[in-house]
Amino acid sequence: MAATEKALAEVPGLDAVGRRLLAGRNEPVSAPSGTVVFQPGQACERLVLLTKGMVRVRMVSETGREIELYRVRPGDMCVMSVACLMGERPYQAEGIADGDIEGVAISRGLFRELLAQSEAFRETVIAVQTRRIFDLVSLVDELAFHRTEARLAARLLQRASQEDVVPGTHQELALDIGTAREVVSRRLKRFETQGLVALERGRVRILDRAGLGSIIGGEA
Repeated sequence: MAATEKALAEVPGLDAVGRRLLAGRNEPVSAPSGTVVFQPGQACERLVLLTKGMVRVRMVSETGREIELYRVRPGDMCVMSVACLMGERPYQAEGIADGDIEGVAISRGLFRELLAQSEAFRETVIAVQTRRIFDLVSLVDELAFHRTEARLAARLLQRASQEDVVPGTHQELALDIGTAREVVSRRLKRFETQGLVALERGRVRILDRAGLGSIIGGEA
């Protein structure tokens, strides 16, 4: 049974063309909190457009460690579902309903029609995909380079003078800890934002030794 016009009106990112294509060709979806919406290895045959609630998309390791990749709310689209639909590949993560959810589901064929014919839908997909890509890059950056932060903090403390000044360029610090200059620059900028250091021309001034020490200790 197709969703009512009221339900379709609540689906964000649709123009008149999109609503016309959706009319009579969608399936209403609802699920209670805690429902597994999709899971790794499962084929992706449809895209759910939420009108209520939230879905947490996560990866869980064999040891039970969980990493939340992103959250899908009304107005968003699940980038994992979009990628799997377009690439015809199975899910690589798990989606869990966080609270009761409602929405409408569309098939792969209708998804492609909407992309081709509805400018508003196409722009929404591009905007969401772009935002999520940057979010995921930040997440990977955070996870992959935590040890780099610890090494950098340790090196700053080791090289600091009695006045808490570390001479040298970002490139020299990068060579010291075996990484790229861009990585060091990003980490130093984060340290500065946290109030741990002050970046000056040709040197770094340490403002909070204890704070840098906590970064090293947190890695242990």
